[in-house]
Amino acid sequence: MYAVLLVSNFYSALATAVLFLHGLFIFWVIFGAILVRSRPVLRWLHIASLVWGVLTELIPWPCPLTLLENWLEAKAGVVPYEGGFLLHYLDRLVYPNVSPSILTVAGVFVCALNLALYAWQIWSALHIRSAK
Repeated sequence: MYAVLLVSNFYSALATAVLFLHGLFIFWVIFGAILVRSRPVLRWLHIASLVWGVLTELIPWPCPLTLLENWLEAKAGVVPYEGGFLLHYLDRLVYPNVSPSILTVAGVFVCALNLALYAWQIWSALHIRSAK
């Protein structure tokens, strides 16, 4: 009995760690452009994260972190949630009964805004170089 409880707590702790990692990834997608100003390698990693964010919002691809979290919750004896991470947690914590389409539009908008910021930075840099 004790071993079953210990294993369940282990999977539950891992699911919580994945939940935290998922939240950090979303924070990275939203605010990464601010954090990578003078770091070109991180900038390209952030751009790839933005593209991933747009694709997971527009195409019904399951996010690997959501799949892992749900699998760990099931192993811990918890009924995993249905649907995506954002809809599940935003609906419960921030915006009750938010429409999935509104959430999708908001997610794509945030990613597109970040990508537009990068495009503007590149355009400005090219414009300054050509003026010299």
